[in-house]
Amino acid sequence: MSKYYPRIRIQGEFDHLMAREGLSFTFYMRRAHMKVAPAVLQSLETYLRAIGPEALGWYTDDAGEYWELDAAAWERTRRKVREARSPLIFLYDSTLPERRYRFEYHGKDLNDFSRLDTQDATCAVSFWLPTEFLEDQGPGRVRELALELAAPLPFCSGYGGLSFNGELDVLGVDEEVTPYCLRYPGIDVDDVHHYSWKLGTRLRAPHWLTFLGQPVLGELGGAAALRSRLHSPDTTVLDLEGDRALVTLGKWPEAGDLESGDNLPAYRELARVLEPWLFDEPRSCLLTCTPEETRRWVRRFLD
Repeated sequence: MSKYYPRIRIQGEFDHLMAREGLSFTFYMRRAHMKVAPAVLQSLETYLRAIGPEALGWYTDDAGEYWELDAAAWERTRRKVREARSPLIFLYDSTLPERRYRFEYHGKDLNDFSRLDTQDATCAVSFWLPTEFLEDQGPGRVRELALELAAPLPFCSGYGGLSFNGELDVLGVDEEVTPYCLRYPGIDVDDVHHYSWKLGTRLRAPHWLTFLGQPVLGELGGAAALRSRLHSPDTTVLDLEGDRALVTLGKWPEAGDLESGDNLPAYRELARVLEPWLFDEPRSCLLTCTPEETRRWVRRFLD
């Protein structure tokens, strides 16, 4: 077990690893896919350089079937991002059962008037890393990589830090994750598909790395005004190009542990500052949570 987070491995049938602690970096862009496609491809290339092109070895087609990510599949994937109006892209670890790496992109055609649910829709892109990457290369390198991923993206918000990575929608897995989720507030349960339809320009709860874009950063008064309201000694606010900012909560991502009284004070301070813009999630990403557990999860840094 790390000083900053627990080792969590949730096994399924036949001892298959279904979920684990890891890292995720997700960015939400309230723009039509065709406007963000070049930036998404640029961030994907940055990710591949960091992890090695051989780290991703599988993809799923529109029917959810797994196929080998060979050279022809890579070309089809890049062409799909460039040319499709609302592409869904899922690229997986070459050693699929280890749940180490994943690239996920949800493109949106915000001018698709056949749909009634695009008011808060965003394009969303997500990248996974294993905690072993963090331990081998250090938190400074991981933060640097997050900044490189974010640089070309016209994000409204973005988040990087600890997360439960795996197949949380498989029957029984979310039940196993829920106790950990409620104990360790700093480990996120992400559902990129859900948030890509609902988040809009609002914000999710604070993460180790919280990226702020427009309009929220402007409504806060800019990076300098935000910096003046945060007093935790290890919190930093970095100005980014394009009227954006990155808030970093400490040198390392931390899970916290409510059973030992560690409720992550710096995360709570940032949550209180951002509360007027936080997304009041109508449901938990863990479908077996009770309404009370859902409320605890949503307000874990506020109550």
